[in-house]
Amino acid sequence: MRILHIDLETYSSVDIRKAGLYKYVQSPDFQILLFAYALDQGAVKIVDCACGETVPEEIAAMLGDPNVTKMAHNAAFEIYCLNKFFHSPACQWHCTMVHALYCGFPASLDAVGRAMGLSEDKRKMGVGKQLIRYFCTPCTPTTRNGGRTRNLPHHDRAKWQLFKDYCCQDVVTEMEVYWRLEKYPIPEQERRNWILDQQINTAGVRVDTELIAGALDLYGRISVELSGRARELTGLENPNSVAQLKQWVEENSGMELESLDKATVAGILADKDGEELVKEVLKIRKELGKTSVKKYEAMRSCVCGDGRIRGLLQFYGASRTGRFAGRLVQVQNLPRNYIESLDTARLLVKTGQPDAVRAVYGDVPDLLSQLIRTAFIPGEGCRFIVADFSAIEARVLAWLAGEDWRLDVFRTHGRIYEASASAMFGVPIEKIKKGNPEYALRGKGKVAELALGYQGGARALVSMGALAMGLSEDELPDIVRRWRKSNQRIQDFWYAVENNAVDTVQYGTVHVLPKGICFHRDEDYLFIRLPSGRELFYYRPELVTNAYGRSAVGFHGTSQATKRWELTETYGGKLTENIVQAVARDLLCSAMMNLYEAGYAIRFHIHDEVILEVPERSAKSLEEAIRLMCALPEWAAGLPLDAAGFESSYYRKD
Repeated sequence: MRILHIDLETYSSVDIRKAGLYKYVQSPDFQILLFAYALDQGAVKIVDCACGETVPEEIAAMLGDPNVTKMAHNAAFEIYCLNKFFHSPACQWHCTMVHALYCGFPASLDAVGRAMGLSEDKRKMGVGKQLIRYFCTPCTPTTRNGGRTRNLPHHDRAKWQLFKDYCCQDVVTEMEVYWRLEKYPIPEQERRNWILDQQINTAGVRVDTELIAGALDLYGRISVELSGRARELTGLENPNSVAQLKQWVEENSGMELESLDKATVAGILADKDGEELVKEVLKIRKELGKTSVKKYEAMRSCVCGDGRIRGLLQFYGASRTGRFAGRLVQVQNLPRNYIESLDTARLLVKTGQPDAVRAVYGDVPDLLSQLIRTAFIPGEGCRFIVADFSAIEARVLAWLAGEDWRLDVFRTHGRIYEASASAMFGVPIEKIKKGNPEYALRGKGKVAELALGYQGGARALVSMGALAMGLSEDELPDIVRRWRKSNQRIQDFWYAVENNAVDTVQYGTVHVLPKGICFHRDEDYLFIRLPSGRELFYYRPELVTNAYGRSAVGFHGTSQATKRWELTETYGGKLTENIVQAVARDLLCSAMMNLYEAGYAIRFHIHDEVILEVPERSAKSLEEAIRLMCALPEWAAGLPLDAAGFESSYYRKD
């Protein structure tokens, strides 16, 4: 099969960073400026569309030819841009960005080239951002530029030629990335998952534009009131200034503060003996600082002309596990809703009744935060079916480790918090129920379940809110010890994973664990093969000495802490987390494929949850959707999968 490598440079007055690809392309002034291409390993050629050149007929025909693979880095961009003028189905494309992510590299073409150590002639040119700003986005009219709002090729011929060179060089780099990764092909099932992802992103999901407008209007009015109150209380000209407010708090509380971060503010507000004036001002700051409300602004920016938002998900956004990442509105990180009267709250916000909202709900920014989910609504004549896996990571971990008592819990009553507390403290599970003194143990079982599955200790319990639950620091080591003792096979699994990874890196030995997990390596990678057959990639592995003086696995990747490409140390619990989350992700993809093939329209999804849009009079049901979600692939035989859900006229957390 022939390969057509492509890179485009385009113009649109819509800001793609805020509005996303789909609204960007749908703009009436969208234009393809440059079309660079190379056939197979041939020379790169460029079509100067901005200066009147047209794509050669032979190449245009290839765009829709199933016998020609089209290839680009972040191919979703090229696919959607080209389909405004040509017909080029996603199933005929290969994305080198997805391929790079699959193999453990960063997403951007520049970062991939640097991580691979490509020579200068194979790497992306560094002047690209400047040229893109000049030719691809509107410019500010000035006397010097004659009042124009856009830079065209004839305004700077030297820059335009450099831009053409830049576009061609992107094709060169993309080709080099592909040939470097060719020996690690993306599995066919992953290609199918990616194609489904393109369909989900292109279809998009409808949003309630009235709710968005009402929320932004209400928040604007409340912000003015709160800012005025803060100025009145503090006497500060700008109480939103962190430096000014920090100094004011120190002067009025007698404290010396390093910062006014979230933890510091929470500590001051929790202090029973604290100065009430300071608390009131910091409460105002907390309300004004709710970043979740900014999601309404993001929605307004990226909603398309038909009232739908597209491109909410990034396939393989988490390259370590393959999980999806959120884009634009960041649906993977939406605030929960706790109020019961969501219908009433939505109506009051949409109809602009701030006094009623304040009277009923009090904290207006918090209410708006809780309503963000409900801004996602089904199309006319449709309803949402929302279904999610129950305790998916805990179930996968128990299945992989062979922790039988936990598997029995998931196959029967499913009350893992109570069962965990029962195993930890030797109390019959029947006694751990509301009304009994033993029910207090459930909280310890819950926090242990949330914090300790991936080799976490006392600090992990604190991070999961153990102290806020009323537990003391002195209790935490005992909780860790009890949980590990009652989950010996999980503990053994951590150490087996770590020891096998170290041995494979050091000696190249192949190790196989139950459920088909396999450790192997070549000259470039440590691989962990998952039960599904998909591989996890750890680039340029080596042995390092950890803080305990023992050998550990290091690999080159993007550090979660620094966001830089560097040598990263890992351990058994972290590798276990990678494996478990990757398996859970594969189960979600299997479930989505089942739903898609049964005719369900997936509008978006969040880790373990799918949001389906179905016609009101359709026979499709929640019960059938759950059955399809829980239909196990062959490789997951014996895994006690379960799901639950609800139907609704808007998205929410049940």
